Amino acid sequence: MLNVKSIGMVLGLSTALLLGGCGSNEGTENEANASVSEQVNYTVTGIEPGAGITNMAHQTLEEYENLKGWELEESSTGGMLTLLDQAIKNEEPIVITGWAPHWMFSEYDLKYLEDPKGTMGDVESIHTIARLGLEEEMPAAYKTLDAFHWEVEDMEAVMSEAQDSSFEEAATSWIEANQDKVNEWLEGTEKVNGEEIKLVSTPWDTERASSLVAKAVLEQQGYEVTVTDVDPAVLFEAIATGSADASLAPWLPTTHAAFYEKHKDDMIDLGENLTGAKNGLVVPDYMDVDSIEDLEPKE
Repeated sequence: MLNVKSIGMVLGLSTALLLGGCGSNEGTENEANASVSEQVNYTVTGIEPGAGITNMAHQTLEEYENLKGWELEESSTGGMLTLLDQAIKNEEPIVITGWAPHWMFSEYDLKYLEDPKGTMGDVESIHTIARLGLEEEMPAAYKTLDAFHWEVEDMEAVMSEAQDSSFEEAATSWIEANQDKVNEWLEGTEKVNGEEIKLVSTPWDTERASSLVAKAVLEQQGYEVTVTDVDPAVLFEAIATGSADASLAPWLPTTHAAFYEKHKDDMIDLGENLTGAKNGLVVPDYMDVDSIEDLEPKE
Protein backbone atom coordinates (compact mmCIF):
# COMPACT_ATOMS: atom_id res chain seq x y z
CA MET A 1 0.00 0.00 0.00
CA LEU A 2 1.25 3.49 -0.90
CA ASN A 3 1.69 5.90 1.95
CA VAL A 4 0.73 9.57 1.74
CA LYS A 5 4.29 10.63 0.91
CA SER A 6 4.47 8.14 -1.97
CA ILE A 7 1.11 9.29 -3.31
CA GLY A 8 2.29 12.88 -3.25
CA MET A 9 5.45 12.00 -5.16
CA VAL A 10 3.49 10.12 -7.82
CA LEU A 11 1.03 12.95 -8.24
CA GLY A 12 3.83 15.47 -8.46
CA LEU A 13 5.67 13.45 -11.08
CA SER A 14 2.46 12.91 -13.07
CA THR A 15 1.72 16.65 -13.01
CA ALA A 16 5.23 17.49 -14.17
CA LEU A 17 5.04 15.01 -17.03
CA LEU A 18 1.61 16.30 -18.02
CA LEU A 19 2.78 19.91 -18.03
CA GLY A 20 5.92 18.97 -19.91
CA GLY A 21 3.85 17.13 -22.49
CA CYS A 22 1.55 20.11 -22.92
CA GLY A 23 4.51 22.41 -23.48
CA SER A 24 6.00 20.10 -26.13
CA ASN A 25 2.69 19.77 -27.96
CA GLU A 26 2.20 23.50 -27.91
CA GLY A 27 5.60 24.06 -29.52
CA THR A 28 4.87 21.44 -32.17
CA GLU A 29 1.44 22.92 -32.85
CA ASN A 30 2.86 26.44 -33.16
CA GLU A 31 5.39 25.21 -35.69
CA ALA A 32 2.73 23.28 -37.59
CA ASN A 33 0.40 26.26 -37.59
CA ALA A 34 3.04 28.57 -39.05
CA SER A 35 2.10 29.37 -42.64
CA VAL A 36 4.17 28.22 -45.57
CA SER A 37 5.13 31.84 -46.13
CA GLU A 38 6.47 32.16 -42.59
CA GLN A 39 8.32 28.87 -42.83
CA VAL A 40 10.23 29.99 -45.94
CA ASN A 41 10.81 33.42 -44.40
CA TYR A 42 8.91 35.12 -47.24
CA THR A 43 11.76 34.24 -49.60
CA VAL A 44 11.98 32.74 -53.07
CA THR A 45 15.29 30.97 -53.65
CA GLY A 46 16.55 31.99 -57.07
CA ILE A 47 19.51 31.64 -59.41
CA GLU A 48 21.85 34.04 -61.23
CA PRO A 49 20.91 37.75 -61.53
CA GLY A 50 21.30 37.69 -65.34
CA ALA A 51 18.84 34.86 -65.94
CA GLY A 52 15.55 35.55 -67.69
CA ILE A 53 13.68 33.62 -65.00
CA THR A 54 15.20 35.93 -62.39
CA ASN A 55 13.69 38.99 -64.06
CA MET A 56 10.34 37.20 -64.30
CA ALA A 57 10.47 36.32 -60.61
CA HIS A 58 11.10 39.96 -59.69
CA GLN A 59 8.09 40.93 -61.80
CA THR A 60 6.01 38.27 -60.04
CA LEU A 61 6.87 39.66 -56.60
CA GLU A 62 5.83 43.11 -57.79
CA GLU A 63 2.54 42.17 -59.43
CA TYR A 64 1.06 39.79 -56.85
CA GLU A 65 -0.30 41.85 -53.95
CA ASN A 66 -0.13 38.82 -51.64
CA LEU A 67 3.66 38.73 -52.15
CA LYS A 68 4.18 42.13 -50.56
CA GLY A 69 7.33 42.01 -48.44
CA TRP A 70 8.70 38.91 -50.16
CA GLU A 71 12.30 38.81 -51.40
CA LEU A 72 14.07 36.94 -54.18
CA GLU A 73 17.34 35.51 -52.96
CA GLU A 74 19.61 35.57 -56.02
CA SER A 75 22.46 33.10 -55.93
CA SER A 76 23.47 30.54 -58.55
CA THR A 77 21.88 27.50 -60.14
CA GLY A 78 24.20 25.25 -58.15
CA GLY A 79 23.44 27.10 -54.93
CA MET A 80 19.70 26.87 -55.48
CA LEU A 81 19.90 23.14 -56.21
CA THR A 82 21.95 22.54 -53.07
CA LEU A 83 19.35 24.31 -50.92
CA LEU A 84 16.56 22.40 -52.68
CA ASP A 85 18.27 19.09 -51.98
CA GLN A 86 18.79 19.97 -48.32
CA ALA A 87 15.17 21.05 -47.89
CA ILE A 88 13.81 17.85 -49.47
CA LYS A 89 16.08 15.60 -47.41
CA ASN A 90 14.72 17.29 -44.26
CA GLU A 91 11.18 17.56 -45.70
CA GLU A 92 11.27 21.31 -45.15
CA PRO A 93 9.42 23.95 -47.19
CA ILE A 94 11.18 25.89 -49.94
CA VAL A 95 10.03 27.99 -52.91
CA ILE A 96 12.42 28.15 -55.87
CA THR A 97 12.58 29.54 -59.37
CA GLY A 98 12.38 26.34 -61.42
CA TRP A 99 12.23 25.40 -65.06
CA ALA A 100 11.85 22.42 -67.33
CA PRO A 101 13.49 20.68 -69.03
CA HIS A 102 15.68 19.98 -65.99
CA TRP A 103 16.89 16.85 -64.22
CA MET A 104 15.50 18.19 -60.90
CA PHE A 105 12.03 17.07 -61.98
CA SER A 106 13.16 13.47 -62.41
CA GLU A 107 15.25 13.54 -59.24
CA TYR A 108 12.60 15.04 -56.92
CA ASP A 109 8.81 15.16 -56.62
CA LEU A 110 8.14 18.81 -57.49
CA LYS A 111 5.21 20.90 -58.66
CA TYR A 112 4.70 24.28 -60.25
CA LEU A 113 2.61 26.80 -58.35
CA GLU A 114 -0.33 27.97 -60.42
CA ASP A 115 0.33 31.43 -61.85
CA PRO A 116 -3.04 33.14 -62.55
CA LYS A 117 -1.41 36.40 -63.63
CA GLY A 118 0.98 34.65 -66.00
CA THR A 119 3.98 36.62 -64.79
CA MET A 120 6.26 33.57 -65.00
CA GLY A 121 5.24 33.00 -68.61
CA ASP A 122 3.38 30.23 -70.35
CA VAL A 123 4.77 27.15 -72.08
CA GLU A 124 7.79 28.25 -74.08
CA SER A 125 10.01 27.10 -76.91
CA ILE A 126 13.77 27.22 -77.22
CA HIS A 127 14.88 28.74 -80.52
CA THR A 128 17.98 28.67 -82.71
CA ILE A 129 19.25 32.04 -83.93
CA ALA A 130 22.06 32.87 -86.34
CA ARG A 131 23.98 35.92 -87.48
CA LEU A 132 23.18 37.55 -90.78
CA GLY A 133 25.20 36.00 -93.60
CA LEU A 134 25.77 32.61 -91.96
CA GLU A 135 23.62 30.77 -94.51
CA GLU A 136 25.70 32.08 -97.41
CA GLU A 137 29.09 31.60 -95.73
CA MET A 138 28.50 28.22 -94.01
CA PRO A 139 25.55 26.59 -95.76
CA ALA A 140 26.13 23.10 -94.32
CA ALA A 141 26.34 24.34 -90.73
CA TYR A 142 23.33 26.59 -91.26
CA LYS A 143 21.30 23.70 -92.69
CA THR A 144 22.25 21.42 -89.78
CA LEU A 145 21.39 24.04 -87.15
CA ASP A 146 18.13 24.79 -88.92
CA ALA A 147 17.20 21.08 -88.84
CA PHE A 148 18.22 20.60 -85.20
CA HIS A 149 15.11 19.72 -83.20
CA TRP A 150 14.68 17.37 -80.27
CA GLU A 151 12.27 16.59 -77.45
CA VAL A 152 12.19 17.48 -73.77
CA GLU A 153 13.03 13.87 -72.93
CA ASP A 154 16.15 14.04 -75.12
CA MET A 155 17.48 17.11 -73.37
CA GLU A 156 16.69 15.74 -69.92
CA ALA A 157 18.50 12.50 -70.77
CA VAL A 158 21.69 14.43 -71.54
CA MET A 159 21.31 16.60 -68.44
CA SER A 160 20.73 13.62 -66.19
CA GLU A 161 23.70 11.61 -67.48
CA ALA A 162 25.94 14.68 -67.20
CA GLN A 163 25.43 14.72 -63.43
CA ASP A 164 27.55 11.56 -63.21
CA SER A 165 30.02 12.33 -66.00
CA SER A 166 30.30 15.52 -68.05
CA PHE A 167 28.13 17.28 -70.60
CA GLU A 168 30.65 16.44 -73.32
CA GLU A 169 30.47 12.74 -72.49
CA ALA A 170 26.70 12.82 -72.12
CA ALA A 171 26.33 14.56 -75.49
CA THR A 172 28.49 11.95 -77.21
CA SER A 173 26.55 9.14 -75.55
CA TRP A 174 23.22 10.62 -76.64
CA ILE A 175 24.41 11.01 -80.24
CA GLU A 176 25.56 7.39 -80.35
CA ALA A 177 22.13 6.26 -79.11
CA ASN A 178 20.20 8.54 -81.48
CA GLN A 179 22.17 8.44 -84.70
CA ASP A 180 19.01 8.16 -86.81
CA LYS A 181 17.81 11.53 -85.53
CA VAL A 182 21.26 13.04 -86.00
CA ASN A 183 21.33 11.76 -89.61
CA GLU A 184 18.08 13.68 -90.23
CA TRP A 185 19.79 16.87 -89.08
CA LEU A 186 22.72 16.19 -91.41
CA GLU A 187 20.66 15.20 -94.43
CA GLY A 188 21.72 17.07 -97.57
CA THR A 189 24.94 18.46 -96.09
CA GLU A 190 28.55 17.80 -96.96
CA LYS A 191 31.57 17.54 -94.72
CA VAL A 192 33.99 20.46 -94.48
CA ASN A 193 37.67 20.70 -93.64
CA GLY A 194 38.21 22.56 -90.40
CA GLU A 195 35.95 25.57 -90.89
CA GLU A 196 35.58 27.47 -87.61
CA ILE A 197 32.15 28.18 -86.16
CA LYS A 198 31.40 30.01 -82.93
CA LEU A 199 28.35 29.09 -80.86
CA VAL A 200 27.22 31.12 -77.85
CA SER A 201 25.13 29.71 -75.06
CA THR A 202 24.09 30.45 -71.48
CA PRO A 203 25.57 28.88 -68.34
CA TRP A 204 22.58 26.65 -67.53
CA ASP A 205 22.23 22.92 -67.93
CA THR A 206 19.45 23.08 -70.52
CA GLU A 207 21.58 25.13 -72.89
CA ARG A 208 24.76 23.19 -72.14
CA ALA A 209 22.92 20.07 -73.30
CA SER A 210 21.76 21.47 -76.65
CA SER A 211 24.93 23.42 -77.40
CA LEU A 212 27.28 20.52 -76.72
CA VAL A 213 25.17 18.08 -78.72
CA ALA A 214 25.19 20.55 -81.63
CA LYS A 215 28.95 21.01 -81.18
CA ALA A 216 29.60 17.28 -81.36
CA VAL A 217 27.38 16.88 -84.43
CA LEU A 218 29.09 19.74 -86.28
CA GLU A 219 32.49 18.34 -85.34
CA GLN A 220 31.48 15.06 -86.98
CA GLN A 221 31.09 17.08 -90.17
CA GLY A 222 34.59 18.55 -89.93
CA TYR A 223 33.92 21.89 -88.23
CA GLU A 224 36.07 23.34 -85.48
CA VAL A 225 33.48 24.45 -82.95
CA THR A 226 33.80 26.66 -79.91
CA VAL A 227 30.99 27.17 -77.39
CA THR A 228 31.09 30.21 -75.10
CA ASP A 229 28.70 30.59 -72.16
CA VAL A 230 27.55 34.17 -71.55
CA ASP A 231 24.60 36.04 -70.04
CA PRO A 232 21.54 36.32 -72.31
CA ALA A 233 22.08 40.03 -73.01
CA VAL A 234 25.62 39.33 -74.23
CA LEU A 235 24.42 36.33 -76.24
CA PHE A 236 21.96 38.34 -78.32
CA GLU A 237 24.48 41.17 -78.74
CA ALA A 238 27.09 38.70 -80.02
CA ILE A 239 24.76 37.30 -82.67
CA ALA A 240 23.50 40.74 -83.72
CA THR A 241 27.02 42.12 -84.15
CA GLY A 242 28.35 39.01 -85.86
CA SER A 243 30.98 38.25 -83.23
CA ALA A 244 29.34 34.83 -82.83
CA ASP A 245 27.71 32.66 -85.46
CA ALA A 246 24.72 30.98 -83.82
CA SER A 247 22.99 30.02 -80.59
CA LEU A 248 20.51 27.33 -79.57
CA ALA A 249 19.69 29.01 -76.23
CA PRO A 250 16.94 31.69 -76.55
CA TRP A 251 13.69 30.98 -74.66
CA LEU A 252 10.66 32.56 -76.38
CA PRO A 253 8.19 34.16 -76.43
CA THR A 254 8.60 35.41 -72.85
CA THR A 255 11.88 34.69 -71.07
CA HIS A 256 14.20 36.45 -73.52
CA ALA A 257 11.57 38.63 -75.17
CA ALA A 258 13.25 41.95 -74.39
CA PHE A 259 16.58 40.87 -75.90
CA TYR A 260 14.85 39.34 -78.91
CA GLU A 261 12.85 42.50 -79.66
CA LYS A 262 15.96 44.65 -79.40
CA HIS A 263 18.00 42.60 -81.88
CA LYS A 264 15.46 40.78 -84.07
CA ASP A 265 16.29 42.86 -87.17
CA ASP A 266 19.99 42.02 -86.92
CA MET A 267 19.75 38.24 -86.76
CA ILE A 268 17.95 35.25 -88.24
CA ASP A 269 15.46 33.23 -86.19
CA LEU A 270 15.62 29.63 -87.41
CA GLY A 271 12.66 28.67 -85.25
CA GLU A 272 12.14 26.16 -82.47
CA ASN A 273 14.68 23.52 -81.57
CA LEU A 274 12.58 22.33 -78.60
CA THR A 275 8.98 22.85 -77.52
CA GLY A 276 7.42 22.41 -74.10
CA ALA A 277 9.84 24.41 -71.96
CA LYS A 278 8.44 26.11 -68.87
CA ASN A 279 9.42 28.51 -66.07
CA GLY A 280 7.68 28.97 -62.74
CA LEU A 281 7.79 29.10 -58.99
CA VAL A 282 8.31 25.51 -57.87
CA VAL A 283 7.87 23.72 -54.53
CA PRO A 284 8.27 20.15 -53.27
CA ASP A 285 5.13 18.10 -53.76
CA TYR A 286 4.69 17.57 -50.01
CA MET A 287 4.02 21.30 -49.44
CA ASP A 288 0.35 22.19 -48.89
CA VAL A 289 0.25 25.04 -51.38
CA ASP A 290 -0.85 24.95 -55.01
CA SER A 291 -0.93 28.53 -56.28
CA ILE A 292 1.13 31.69 -56.00
CA GLU A 293 -2.04 33.29 -54.66
CA ASP A 294 -2.01 30.85 -51.71
CA LEU A 295 1.11 32.53 -50.34
CA GLU A 296 0.73 35.26 -47.73
CA PRO A 297 2.22 38.77 -47.51
CA LYS A 298 4.84 39.62 -44.93
CA GLU A 299 3.23 41.58 -42.12
